Amino acid sequence: MAKKAQSTLVNMLLSLTAIALVAAAALATLNAVTAEPIAAAQKAKVENAISAVLPAFDRLDDQTVNGNICHVAYNEAGEMVGAAIEAGNDKGFGGHLQLMVGFDAEGAVYGYQILETHETPGLGAKADQWFQKDGKGSVIGKNPAESNLTVKKDGGDVDAISGSTITSRAFLGVIADAYTTFQQIKSNN
Repeated sequence: MAKKAQSTLVNMLLSLTAIALVAAAALATLNAVTAEPIAAAQKAKVENAISAVLPAFDRLDDQTVNGNICHVAYNEAGEMVGAAIEAGNDKGFGGHLQLMVGFDAEGAVYGYQILETHETPGLGAKADQWFQKDGKGSVIGKNPAESNLTVKKDGGDVDAISGSTITSRAFLGVIADAYTTFQQIKSNN
């Protein structure tokens, strides 16, 4: 019968070190295996969002403006038809909210997709539909230069999500930030 190792400080440290090294190696391997598929899925999500929030286009020009990643869309003639802007803020009830906001050439909101959210399911998470064309707080087709895209509670024109005013304010704040970026892009084209 094998002799049982004594429970000493040195033996405990060696055991814990061995366990930690095995766990670290397993986590490093798992990270290496999953990093590429995760990056590919994120890239596909962004590409799908761009297509969903812009009018038909032939060419995209990617740039960074005001810290936001922008995808400026052009037709065959080289005329700008719109821009998709990745913008976000940390003012949501659940923290960070990241959107892809598309504007047509005149600056009206053409569409949006939520890229990242941590909002409460059943409340703030309703933003994915609430502000869409047929939603109660629709922003689609509205130009922030001509409409007050803030919640009615703050004197604006948009119905907030019931029970989620903080999320609604954060969402509309991202739209406003994206529009500021769009104006800068427009003035450079």
